[in-house]
Amino acid sequence: MKLDEIKELMRLFGKSKLNRIQIKQKDFEIEMEKGGTVVVETAPAAKAAPAVSTAAPAAVPASAPTAEEKQSEPVAKGELITSPMVGTFYAAPSPDSPPFVKVGDIVRKGQTLCILEAMKIMNELEAEYDCKILEILVEDGEPVEYDKPLFRVEKL
Repeated sequence: MKLDEIKELMRLFGKSKLNRIQIKQKDFEIEMEKGGTVVVETAPAAKAAPAVSTAAPAAVPASAPTAEEKQSEPVAKGELITSPMVGTFYAAPSPDSPPFVKVGDIVRKGQTLCILEAMKIMNELEAEYDCKILEILVEDGEPVEYDKPLFRVEKL
């Protein structure tokens, strides 16, 4: 299954009324459950690695909704840029590099905002429109869920 197909599947699952889904195709298996658990297996030999990644998303729902609620309640201005996938948020291309964006930066359409790592693939998240970064809502290296707010921006 290709990354674009997985992203689309995650988007559709997020909007559906289903609580759990499991798909198996040859040497690929994906299992999603609303509430934060995601298990992805690509081959019998790789089963140990996904088990480790399952622990991080499972721990996130207990604390993430509280932080999101606190951040989103008092704010009236700006728009949210949310995560298009489950993964790990990276603010910079490498640990010793400066971040892609900082609070107050003016960002142009197509400019990289961050990297989202999913299944060992680094995906650049690009701005869909010109904007100003008002707030960065996640920490570098933090696991993120599908549709989790990453940035608060003001459209230009």
